[in-house]
Amino acid sequence: MARGEGACLVCGKSLVYTEKAEKLECQMCHQIFESYACCEDGHYVCDSCHEKKGVEVIMEETGKTTSVNPIEIMQEIMENPYIYMHGPEHHILVGAALLAAYKNAGGKVDSFEDALEEMRHRGSEYPGGACGMWGCCGAAVSTGIFMSIILKATPLTGKSWGRANRMTARALEAIGEAGGPRCCKRDSFKAVTEAVNFVEKELGLKMELPEKICCTFSDENAQCLKAQCPYYKNYESTKYGAIRKVSSDPALLQ
Repeated sequence: MARGEGACLVCGKSLVYTEKAEKLECQMCHQIFESYACCEDGHYVCDSCHEKKGVEVIMEETGKTTSVNPIEIMQEIMENPYIYMHGPEHHILVGAALLAAYKNAGGKVDSFEDALEEMRHRGSEYPGGACGMWGCCGAAVSTGIFMSIILKATPLTGKSWGRANRMTARALEAIGEAGGPRCCKRDSFKAVTEAVNFVEKELGLKMELPEKICCTFSDENAQCLKAQCPYYKNYESTKYGAIRKVSSDPALLQ
């Protein structure tokens, strides 16, 4: 199916959200979970299955990039067919792109491989849909995880603890100001922009940002804010062609 057809990985139809969690069977791993969302036909895919292939892409690409521009890193990864329009993989992508750009810009990271793996571990624990159900977008939380990792913050540290929380708050404020409904691309761009500015102000390390962030994913988002989004531009095409296709790789369905 085309990635722009809808949010369901099984049939491509839109998701339906409920006010209370229900027990649902994942169509891929067949485990039972409590969830607030399934598609119009009742299909449910758990966070782990949804993000599995995308996370592999994130880890590989951020592990080898030489860019000091985390937006650029994210946009290149977002073009991969396993990075869906929305999904919990963005909770890892934001922090991973920041870690890579921070390291490439000269930021101190004792072991980048370990830091990236920690970003994967922590980000994967944050559930999809928390932006609406908890009032705390995972893209913002991902910036806080990034800050916690590079500063080695724990619940018992002082200044680093404060900086990690202020980072999340700053990103969340920017995301909240844009308003809903959610867009994982817009929220990721907002969060990373705030993080780049925060790191320069607080730590004196400068990463790069594009002069203008132009989103090429609006055709894939049924809830796109269009002209109300600061990143919207009505592209007739992109350098990658038409709407990207979701791979039919059978491994995704195992």
